[in-house]
Amino acid sequence: MKSGGESPSTIIEVKCVSCGAGFDHHDLLNTCRSCGSMLSCSYDLEKAKESMAKTWMAVRVKSLWRYVEVLPDVGDSVVTLGEGFTPVTELKDGPLLKDDGLIPTGSFKARGMSVAVSKAKALGLTKLAVPSAGNAGAALACYAARAGVAARVFMPIETPPSIVKECRIYGAEVVQVEGNIGDAGAMMRSQMDGYFDMSTLKEPYRLEGKKTMGYEIAEQTGFDLPDAILYPTGGGTGLLGMWKAFDEMEELGWIGPGRPRMFSVQSASCSPVVDAFATGKEAPDPQFPDGFTVASGLRVPRPFAGKQIVSVLRQSKGGAVKVTDGDILAAVHSLAKEGIFACPEGAATLPAYRELLSAGTIGRDEEVLLYNTGTALKYLDSVG
Repeated sequence: MKSGGESPSTIIEVKCVSCGAGFDHHDLLNTCRSCGSMLSCSYDLEKAKESMAKTWMAVRVKSLWRYVEVLPDVGDSVVTLGEGFTPVTELKDGPLLKDDGLIPTGSFKARGMSVAVSKAKALGLTKLAVPSAGNAGAALACYAARAGVAARVFMPIETPPSIVKECRIYGAEVVQVEGNIGDAGAMMRSQMDGYFDMSTLKEPYRLEGKKTMGYEIAEQTGFDLPDAILYPTGGGTGLLGMWKAFDEMEELGWIGPGRPRMFSVQSASCSPVVDAFATGKEAPDPQFPDGFTVASGLRVPRPFAGKQIVSVLRQSKGGAVKVTDGDILAAVHSLAKEGIFACPEGAATLPAYRELLSAGTIGRDEEVLLYNTGTALKYLDSVG
């Protein structure tokens, strides 16, 4: 994207997913100014079709910015390290695994932060803050460094020390907080000092970066989507992003109306989405108790978009599964024997897959994709 020319982005506006209020994408936006719900970008997909035929995609850059028509307008402020288009591998057990451990910063959080920091830079922001259980903070620190802006990261005290050190080496200010990511968020909001809030789903552009997971899965499976996708769910941005991508791709003419069944995977120590789904609730309990898990990215007892996550699971005729920390650690070692060093969050999808297979919820003849969201290299003290 070159300065001075017409932007290839076909973004129209940013809309509230709850009340439908629309906002100008040139404005600084966090949540809906009318009702406080999450915001989502809308695009002119008929216009996007003119340059985005699926048969033309193969020659494009192998990063998430290949989908520029359906990403925010950032002018010449793209902040990228080549994130995206990570491999899909078939496992011995039969399912496919998409490995975002092979992405800059070793985590899928780079997808969201590449797009969100690019938009922040385009809007003239110079101070960005985020509460994080680990990898989102590292990704913000990295992309803020790349963009030449300041980053402040608020992290629970139990965050793996290697990730805390990583953030500081990138140049971010790190504030460690007693409690969980919710407590880190509360501390952050009391210390903004002119910083802009980049929290999960409390600004509209990380979602746009995460939705490229769905676009890539479609391309990498020949536009014949898997029957089911198992996704480790903390804040749930990736799950919501993939679902958004599927809707956009249908409008683009890339896929039909069929959708994968979406399954959230959580730790038995912290499973608000699983419990809400199992009990028929519309959203997770806002008082869901905190619980420590080795998969720190899953320690989100009160996900901001919990209602939207549960809705996607039900719309897709999917479900939600919780697995023990013991099973998660065993899965890290099992996947490592296949050459995939998956983070605990991503590894959790393997025992969940086996449980769903054993229960007959997923058939042995179905194509299933497990999403590994990061590398275990950041968790060596806890997975060894």
